[in-house]
Amino acid sequence: MCKDYVYDKDIEQIAKEEQGEALKLQASTSTEVSHQQCSVMGLGEKYPTWEMTKPELELLGYNPRRRRITSSFTIGLRGLINLGNTCFMNCIVQALTHTPILRDFFLSDRHRCEMPSPELCLVCEMSSLFRELYSGNPSPHVPYKLLHLVWIHARHLAGYRQQDAHEFLIAALDVLHRHCKGDDAGKAANNPNHCNCIIDQIFTGGLQSDVTCQACHGVSTTIDPCWDISLDLPGSCTSFWPMSPGRESSVNGESHIPGITTLTDCLRRFTRPEHLGSSAKIKCGSCQSYQESTKQLTMNKLPVVACFHFKRFEHSAKQRRKITTYISFPLELDMTPFMASSKESRMNGQLQLPTNSGNDENKYSLFAVVNHQGTLESGHYTSFIRHHKDQWFKCDDAVITKASIKDVLDSEGYLLFYHKQVLEHESEKVKEMNTQAY
Repeated sequence: MCKDYVYDKDIEQIAKEEQGEALKLQASTSTEVSHQQCSVMGLGEKYPTWEMTKPELELLGYNPRRRRITSSFTIGLRGLINLGNTCFMNCIVQALTHTPILRDFFLSDRHRCEMPSPELCLVCEMSSLFRELYSGNPSPHVPYKLLHLVWIHARHLAGYRQQDAHEFLIAALDVLHRHCKGDDAGKAANNPNHCNCIIDQIFTGGLQSDVTCQACHGVSTTIDPCWDISLDLPGSCTSFWPMSPGRESSVNGESHIPGITTLTDCLRRFTRPEHLGSSAKIKCGSCQSYQESTKQLTMNKLPVVACFHFKRFEHSAKQRRKITTYISFPLELDMTPFMASSKESRMNGQLQLPTNSGNDENKYSLFAVVNHQGTLESGHYTSFIRHHKDQWFKCDDAVITKASIKDVLDSEGYLLFYHKQVLEHESEKVKEMNTQAY
């Protein structure tokens, strides 16, 4: 009558026995999972890899829609209490919990804890956090345990001082990466960091650096894993490369307005060849002598989620300040011109950007924006998140309000999160089936 939960020792014992039998069955099929790892209800179950059959691929092709979501759908919209200058954490948590493929991973109970002390596992806490935020409870959540674990595993972020949201993002991804290395989330060979954890599968891209000798034109190439791309802004101490002033273009849906810098401009500057100068000569592997050289950065492999960080906080010997330059960014972004495979289209640092590359695999959709209001000494972080399709919401700690696309695109922008429109699994298998069907 009171609708309270009833605890029954007999039923609990039966549940434990059945769980033990299930573990034995898993072990007999060459799946090694310890009873300790699976003692926590809702955590630890290791699922076999799903290889789609031809009929299943056809069903996916003919039935792309999974569920109907109305404009009043609010599951997943839940505020976070500020625990004392923790807005930097709350805005990143909102962005991560609205990352589609990461959400699907945690809500399908895919994490298998391998830490000797599960209570110290940040991935376990993230799994619990996802369940809380998608429980349908409208009251704000208090992320005290998440904050405590961050203090333990990233001590430079401990305390109630104001912290940088970008620094928290990188620290959180690093800890999550270290705590979930054992999860079976794909083939390691497809990842430039040779790790099969869910974090690297989603966020890790390959940044290619080509150093060209100016004497023999020999090229030395290295590829490093990266979780984000940090972009210089006009007005910083570093010289900014003006992007074809006065010329209008519609690359990535960005209408070039004189005096307004776009995300594409920043990416073009990031991937332009840079002359290292006579004071930075390197020994060429081909001509075996120290020569001047040029360096160029491009994307060798694109991540599922691309995060762009605008360098708005400048710390130099002369001054510490925030750069408030407005940067225009699009809802949809094509990264094809910034790939290593597109270098032949570059001439003296100028990109020949196609209006429609036709390569859907390199196209992204914006799903989260983190903003910073205020100064270096006193500021506040908020975020915009895309809940579903074109439904946007502003997350300001415990308060979540409806936002328009104009609100999102007119915001200053500090961190931009883009999700791939076509995943590799779809492009390689589902699209192949669709081609055969026609």
